[in-house]
Amino acid sequence: QVQLVESGGGLVQAGGSLRLSCAASGRSFSQYGMGWFRQAPGKEREFVAAISWSGASTNFADSVKGRFTISRDKTKNTLYLQMNSLKPEDTAVYYCAADTVAFRSNILSRLTIEYDYWGQGTQVTVSS
Repeated sequence: QVQLVESGGGLVQAGGSLRLSCAASGRSFSQYGMGWFRQAPGKEREFVAAISWSGASTNFADSVKGRFTISRDKTKNTLYLQMNSLKPEDTAVYYCAADTVAFRSNILSRLTIEYDYWGQGTQVTVSS
């Protein structure tokens, strides 16, 4: 079992920054692939970023590439999403997720179906 709890969301003006955190508990967190997804009202959940268990591989959606950074701190069992140059279209509920099949793998998935543990989400609102 893996439990995930996101934090760090809030209201920010366009051009601003936020850092989301995802605290993980449970066995073997450090050996799983992790991802961030988001869901805006009336839209499907979409991929934002992913990181391999080692941190050596990362992947980003085209819409956030160059603005967002994903990282993980194994000593703190925490996943991060640094979001810079935020735009109103980044407004959504952000979720972290664990891909336990990607055990000690550098293969990253963008598919929600590949992730089997999810947090409850944190709201990010970007005003124009």
